[in-house]
Amino acid sequence: MKEKELIEKAVEASKRAYAPYSKFFVGAALELEDGRVIQGCNVENASYGLTNCAERTALFAAIAQGEKRFKKIVIFVDRQDFTPPCGACRQVINELAADAEILLVNSSRKIKRTSISELLPLSFGSEDLKGSHD
Repeated sequence: MKEKELIEKAVEASKRAYAPYSKFFVGAALELEDGRVIQGCNVENASYGLTNCAERTALFAAIAQGEKRFKKIVIFVDRQDFTPPCGACRQVINELAADAEILLVNSSRKIKRTSISELLPLSFGSEDLKGSHD
C-alpha cells in the first residue's frame, strides 16, 4: 500500500473515534507485512481508565485476527503538532510491534518518522522477565 493511502486510512479511522469527553479524535492504521491494513480509533469511557487508544485498538484487533507481523503504524490527530503515542501504547507497541516503523501525521499531512526504540528508550520487555523465577 502506498504511504499516502495508509495515512488516509488513519484519517478515516479518526472520524470513527468515540471521544465525547476529550474531543480528541485519534486514528491509527496498522500495515501488516502482507500489505493489508487494520484500523483503530480511540474509544473513551466516562470512567477514563477504561478508555482505549487508537494504537492499541488497532494492535489488539490485529492480534485477535491472528496477525503478528507489522510493517508500519500511522497515528493521525487533526492538529498542527505531532502527537506521539501515550506511555501505555508505547509499552504495547514495544511488546507487539517493536520492529514497525511509526509515522506521526498532523493535520497538514506532514510526517514525523520514528521508532519505538526512540520513543521508549531503556524499555522494559519480555527479555527482562527471563530468569526472574530461578
